[in-house]
Amino acid sequence: MKKNKAMAFTYQHSVLLCFFFILTHFCLEFKQVLAQTSAVFACDTASNPGLKAFAFCDVSLDVSARVNDLVKRLTLEEKITMLVNTAGSVSRLGIPKYEWWSEALHGISYTGPGVKFNNVVPHATSFPQPILTSASFNETLFENIGKVVSTEARAMYNVGQAGLTYWSPNVNIYRDPRWGRGQETAGEDPTLSSKYGVAYVKGLQQRDDGKKDMLKVASCCKHYTAYDVDDWKGIQRYNFNAKVTQQDLDDTFNPPFKSCVVDGNVASVMCSYNQVNGKPTCGDYDLLARVIRGQWKLNGYIVTDCDSLNEMYWAQHYTKTPEETAALSLNAGLDLNCGSWLGKYTQGAVNQGLVNESVIDRAVSNNFATLMRLGFFDGNPKNQIYGKLGPNDVCTPEHQELAREAARQGIVLLKNSAGSLPLSPKAIKSLAVIGPNADLAYTMIGSYEGSPCKYTTPLQGLGASVSTVYEKGCDIACATAQVDNAKKIAAAGDAVVLVMGSDQTIERESKDRVNITLPGQQSILVTEVASVSKGPVILVIMSGGGMDVKFAVDNPKVTSILWVGFPGEAGGAALADIIFGYYNPSGRLPMTWYPQSYADKVDMTNMNMRADPKTGFPGRSYRFYKGPTVFNFGDGLSYSQYKHHLVQAPKYVSIPLEEGHACRSTRCKSIDAVNEQSYCSNLGFDVHLRVKNVGEMSGSHTVFLFTSPSSVHNAPQKHLLDFQKIHLTPQSEGFVKFNLDVCKHLSVVDEVGNRKISLGLHVLHIGDLKHSLTVRI
Repeated sequence: MKKNKAMAFTYQHSVLLCFFFILTHFCLEFKQVLAQTSAVFACDTASNPGLKAFAFCDVSLDVSARVNDLVKRLTLEEKITMLVNTAGSVSRLGIPKYEWWSEALHGISYTGPGVKFNNVVPHATSFPQPILTSASFNETLFENIGKVVSTEARAMYNVGQAGLTYWSPNVNIYRDPRWGRGQETAGEDPTLSSKYGVAYVKGLQQRDDGKKDMLKVASCCKHYTAYDVDDWKGIQRYNFNAKVTQQDLDDTFNPPFKSCVVDGNVASVMCSYNQVNGKPTCGDYDLLARVIRGQWKLNGYIVTDCDSLNEMYWAQHYTKTPEETAALSLNAGLDLNCGSWLGKYTQGAVNQGLVNESVIDRAVSNNFATLMRLGFFDGNPKNQIYGKLGPNDVCTPEHQELAREAARQGIVLLKNSAGSLPLSPKAIKSLAVIGPNADLAYTMIGSYEGSPCKYTTPLQGLGASVSTVYEKGCDIACATAQVDNAKKIAAAGDAVVLVMGSDQTIERESKDRVNITLPGQQSILVTEVASVSKGPVILVIMSGGGMDVKFAVDNPKVTSILWVGFPGEAGGAALADIIFGYYNPSGRLPMTWYPQSYADKVDMTNMNMRADPKTGFPGRSYRFYKGPTVFNFGDGLSYSQYKHHLVQAPKYVSIPLEEGHACRSTRCKSIDAVNEQSYCSNLGFDVHLRVKNVGEMSGSHTVFLFTSPSSVHNAPQKHLLDFQKIHLTPQSEGFVKFNLDVCKHLSVVDEVGNRKISLGLHVLHIGDLKHSLTVRI
């Protein structure tokens, strides 16, 4: 009896304790949610009227005057707290702490401490990784995605879940197919990468009220520069010295960054971990102060990649003391440190006479100016242009539909035998769906991901239209393929969809590939399944980088090949739209797909772009590579066919050189192409085209304009000048017009980095058309 009473007491006590724990936990969570439902901002004059006396809180003054007033009021110690991403507060001036580090590569990301998902805003729209979005070759789409992301960012900022500064996009060139972060980029071409970067930056930054100097959110183009080795065979980004010619730097690696600043007016540039020609990028005065700030006129701040200064000191051993590291970076033009280095060692650098306080003033002034342009110092954001945005403006049906549309536009059809795609849902009684990526939701969103609104996997997307039978076959590494069960369902199905490829365990930040084939026994699984299938076999490759799938290209039993990148939250639905013909594919590859022999032969750390016959180096990208490929840059099929007709293009372009110019009396292969030259003003021409959809299905078509310049200064063998996307109904025609600037579009970069107009023959390429054009004096 005593035992029963004791047991009863113990039980009741346990229930009470449990109830108390739940209540306490709920209260803590509720308190946490309350604390996170308001934005962080300075100059809260409603709560503290005394702040009205400070000029930096006066919205009628220009940004420069407000910044100058603020900086003059700060002590050196307070200024130093503003040099790091987790910036300090100055309560006496009404300035709260601010976290600079937020990410928005393809949607609001939980990478970085500036963003937190909770039950107020638990999700955000997850678009495809940029490598797939760029395959759409649609500048309007690039910008529209940026607009959605910035709207969701502002909505989350208003409830205290996000900041206003986003370290995106990644505009590095996808130089080598093994790079784990290629998925974050817009591909291998400087023109495409530049246009992508500019459009995405504008989508993020431009406000709807037309105030050009103000920012919706602040974007950041990264990682400057020549950064594309993460961890390859033990060689790591933290101490890698990228040996780059000036020609390659100015011709390939830097153009997207220049475009971000000059054309996109980006608010920030991030310097990278690596060295370039023996100097750490975050400590190189020429790269930062002279080029970004001096030549390109950055209106914003320069920030390190996270803990770059630690690596400069500990991994690269470039400086003798921590204080020297701090001084070197600040004197080189750095404004903000992602990390704590400048917070720890700047005071010591000042004490030792290594850096002047005026340099620190410059840095914090650039940082404060950015926050001013964001409205951070304008008081309560509820009273500003985006103050009404909130949780209901995140994951809207329109935003989610755009994620699906982006994936549809990017997916690339690489092979399509007669009678294969599109499949007819009415004719398919049973669809065999096989492969490690067929029903893995998380794989679809890639790296720098957030918490998606919802997922639609390939299996779910396909299953919405037809009856499916699923077999995984193997995991992504595919050490041992489970062939028998896969073959059984394949043999019984009317058609087969194999969803293969990679995931973040194969390619990602800090992990470069060695092999560029399908992992493990995936190719065996594909071949075995195809051998017993009685209907179409569609190979879907979900990956960031290209794959050597020559075995499938050559196998007639594999009737279609699709590349879907990492397609975002709606990837499975978009894939089904294309497979069943609800959408006509129009994506084109933004990078070359090389054979495995390329990876076996070429050292990833060789930064040269141009081929070198003396050493047997084959070059890189479609612009310079001379060798076999699996697929080429720009490859992509449609369910329709398109014909191009050249309407207008000149056969000759004459450069009006002034009298006495040396090239009037001496034969020149090229002449300077800089804006200072009088002949560059208004020197241009148009190329007009008619494009006809001669197929039976409406579709979008990318019109590429390439040029092969004259053979001077080791120029590219082919170079993308521009592109446009046009939508055409069956048998209809559209008109495309390209406006070309001679000094910009018909110039090349010479061996020492100077831009030159190449004289002589240029060949324009538009689809299967070629047009010869001679540039003469």
